[in-house]
Amino acid sequence: MKAPDQSTDGLSDFAELMTREQEFPSRRERIDPEVRRTRRRRGLLIAAACVFLVLAACGAYVGWALTAPVNPPAVSTRVPQAPAVGAASLADVPVAASAISISGADTYLGEEASGVWSTSGTGDPLPIASITKLITALVILDAVPLASADDPGPTITFTKSDHDLYDRYYVQGATIAPMPTGTSMSLHDALAAMLIPSASNYAEALSSRIFGSQNAFLGATRTWLSAHGLSGTTITEPTGISPRNTSTAADLLAIGKLAAAHPAIARIVSIPSISLPGAGQLYNTNGLLGTAGITGLKTGTLGEGTYSLLYTATLDVGASAPLAVTGVVLGGSSRESVNDGVIATLDSVRAGFHEVPVAKSGEEVGTISTPWGSSARLVIGETATIFTWSDTPIVVSMDIETPPTYRDGTVVGSVSWTAGPNTVTAPVVIEGSIDPPSEWWRLTHPSELGSTTDAEG
Repeated sequence: MKAPDQSTDGLSDFAELMTREQEFPSRRERIDPEVRRTRRRRGLLIAAACVFLVLAACGAYVGWALTAPVNPPAVSTRVPQAPAVGAASLADVPVAASAISISGADTYLGEEASGVWSTSGTGDPLPIASITKLITALVILDAVPLASADDPGPTITFTKSDHDLYDRYYVQGATIAPMPTGTSMSLHDALAAMLIPSASNYAEALSSRIFGSQNAFLGATRTWLSAHGLSGTTITEPTGISPRNTSTAADLLAIGKLAAAHPAIARIVSIPSISLPGAGQLYNTNGLLGTAGITGLKTGTLGEGTYSLLYTATLDVGASAPLAVTGVVLGGSSRESVNDGVIATLDSVRAGFHEVPVAKSGEEVGTISTPWGSSARLVIGETATIFTWSDTPIVVSMDIETPPTYRDGTVVGSVSWTAGPNTVTAPVVIEGSIDPPSEWWRLTHPSELGSTTDAEG
């Protein structure tokens, strides 16, 4: 017969004993009330301690959650694109040759602009007709300088041989002005009679009087041309009536600048009309004076297909200072076509300088967002334009800084546009406000709260 399992019986007896101990207080407990009170107080203290610890932990969490810094809002930006601008083009002048030089716009057009900026047609020498008289005046004034634009210079008295030039040039169909025998006038006024109506008889009379003979004048002219590096220019007589008086467009630009820089010549060629003793009322052959900014210089023609103009102009294009233009057209079909072409050229230069809109107020350049759902926009604070030439590339840059507060209207940076020498800047501001997170969000999103080293939102 199998013996009973003593280990199992032992465990059962122990469990029964513990149950009895729980169900029936010990004799001392039943007998001693103080023991019962002590045990009760001990239980209450333990329960109170547990509650206190739980409340303390909860309070610490709440305090931390409500005061802990939150991570800064996420800022997303995009640099605005530069506007596309079409290239400007100079008006095409239908002539044998043309060239233009512009001073005061090197930062826009390049350093070459003040030399020979644009040319068309041939670069070979062409007849220059009465533009010759500008060279004659420059050579004369190189020999007999005038101290200022108003200096009359020496007095010239015309003789019978001078008067005879009137008839000789009249027969040749050249432009002339009265020159009565015995008439006296200053060198300044005699130059005005030569340049304003383009009187050929005055050109020969003055050049012969100053240099003693035409051979001497031509020798001085060759020396003057060589001294100024004008190897593309040939002068055989002082009036331009000969088609052998020729020059290149590039040389004529240089000659035009020399004439414009001479105070007396610049003043004379800008006069629409003048009345001189003995010569009478004289009118400038340059009908463009005062039109499209034109201030001078000299017309020239030898008949059909040989109309030319060497001109200066002052263009106010909106830059810091007006531009000084020197231009020449050679071999135009008519005076009207030459004049129209010059005006079109100047208008196209003027139109090439323009204000380009680069930004509108309120244009969005970024957003601000937070984990708790508050958001705002970054926008350009004001409309901006930039002054530039033609299709000069516009470079855009943006600088955004972290603001102390994320409130509506706060300036947080700027956008800059640069084209050539000019830069324009517009502020970037916050549109809308970033509200702080609610207490409930803080309590329920502990993982979104930052450490004490994080920036406050």
